[in-house]
Amino acid sequence: MTGWQYADVWDVIAEVRGDSPALVHGDRRVSWRELSARADGLAASLVQGGAGKGDRVVQYLYNGPEYLEVSYGAYKAALTPVNTNYRYRADELVFLWDNADAVAVVFHGAFSETVSSVRDRVPSVRRWIWVDDDTSPCPPWAEPYEQLTAGGSPGRFEPPWGRSGDDIVMIYTGGTTGTPKGVMWRHDDMYRAFAVTGDPTQPDLAHVRTRLAAAPGPGPGPVGLPASPLMHATGYMFAKSMLTQGGTVVTLPSRHFDADGLLDAVDRHRVQAMAIVGDSFARPIVAALDAAPGRWDLASLQMVVSAGVMWSAETKVALAAYMPGAMLIDVLGSTEAHGLGSAIGAGAAATATFTLGSHAMVVTDDGRRAGPGEEGLLAVRGPIPLGYHKDTDKTAATFRQVDGERVSIPGDWARVEPDGTITLLGRGSLCINTGGEKVFPEEVEEVLKSHAAVRDSTVVGLPDVRLGESVAAAVELEPGADASADDLIAHVRSRLAGYKAPRHLLIVDSLGRSPNGKADYHGTRERISKSLATQTQPSHR
Repeated sequence: MTGWQYADVWDVIAEVRGDSPALVHGDRRVSWRELSARADGLAASLVQGGAGKGDRVVQYLYNGPEYLEVSYGAYKAALTPVNTNYRYRADELVFLWDNADAVAVVFHGAFSETVSSVRDRVPSVRRWIWVDDDTSPCPPWAEPYEQLTAGGSPGRFEPPWGRSGDDIVMIYTGGTTGTPKGVMWRHDDMYRAFAVTGDPTQPDLAHVRTRLAAAPGPGPGPVGLPASPLMHATGYMFAKSMLTQGGTVVTLPSRHFDADGLLDAVDRHRVQAMAIVGDSFARPIVAALDAAPGRWDLASLQMVVSAGVMWSAETKVALAAYMPGAMLIDVLGSTEAHGLGSAIGAGAAATATFTLGSHAMVVTDDGRRAGPGEEGLLAVRGPIPLGYHKDTDKTAATFRQVDGERVSIPGDWARVEPDGTITLLGRGSLCINTGGEKVFPEEVEEVLKSHAAVRDSTVVGLPDVRLGESVAAAVELEPGADASADDLIAHVRSRLAGYKAPRHLLIVDSLGRSPNGKADYHGTRERISKSLATQTQPSHR
């Protein structure tokens, strides 16, 4: 055995679990045997079509069985699936797919028009694979996904170059700069870092069969529901952990977050574990439960995991009242640094307080491990990524040596408390985290400044009860120019994903940059907050 590789493990699970459900999406069920066969068919087609070892296959997909089938098929062929934020506009898609050197794009029919508009701008892509979602017919330049997945034999496909733990999993994330970065993990490192079974301590795949045989009852394993999009690491890694346990992944048919639909699915499918993204998901869930007490049976829920944004104590308490049998786990980590810390329970402790992970530490400016009362950057050792795809500078800045060990330092500041817990102080950059999505001020500022009426702009994040932060902008117009806040927000929406558009926009006489040209982000934040508080200018959008 040459290290843990996800497809090897899932092939064994498919062999043992057979007819047990692997994926559930509304009324559709995909058994483990069927999942492996469909992934085999896709893997064979990709290789026969010219894909080579490690080549990137884009997933431009909403949540659903196809998302995880594509991942499994790519893993079987020792290819690399590439997540894509389906809220991106054309220019953003071109940048991502070009940066990834993608050779194939698998897309839902709803995106056909957008894909058609960018095809000629991504010459590396040789195959366009259309997934039928009842929105549009297959374009003449694309191949139907269902034809590619037909005819596979579960667990039989092997690429000519073989598989190994050195194969790459790549997840694109906003990171701490203005363009997406592909975080590269070896399969073996990721499997060990995100271990939810005892597999990594064992020498070979025989242990997988042993643990499946020892699982309580002959039926399926745990049932998990990723409420967040699989295109983001939180939902994706949660789903992979469910599959690795031999369980079932339930995805929601709605393409917009629907708290009632989520609770219906938990009740109907007896979901045991659920992944959400902080208050942006938890608050609507609590509101739905408050509006219809007793409508849903949530007794099956044993665990609710949140990651990506802050999860407020009051929302945890409210949710716990409806889910007394569930552990509420607030996870502190990132795509680059898993296991930084966690907070378990529904108490009213400060929301930024976490217990350090077993491989985590706080590193001071001078490279020491911080002690009680000291502040520094959170870091984690152990199995960590190789680095960022095609970005050696960013790799060197994030993955450093501390006490002779290579560690990942993604940029979160924290203080070590006397009891050994940590208080999260925030990202050292100006990155705005809105509902789990990363927004970079410079990107939005440049789009605002591309408007003919705009002379200058500054973009900041404001505290938001539901989203964690909301995007806000102060804009200085050209002399004599005329533009409304609505006009400028619409301009941003036409160029960038909707969540990047300012929710608050204040038009000012001057931004008041310093003599060296630097923006006063702190002053801008106060200025917009004051305007909102006094309602001197309508700015909510």
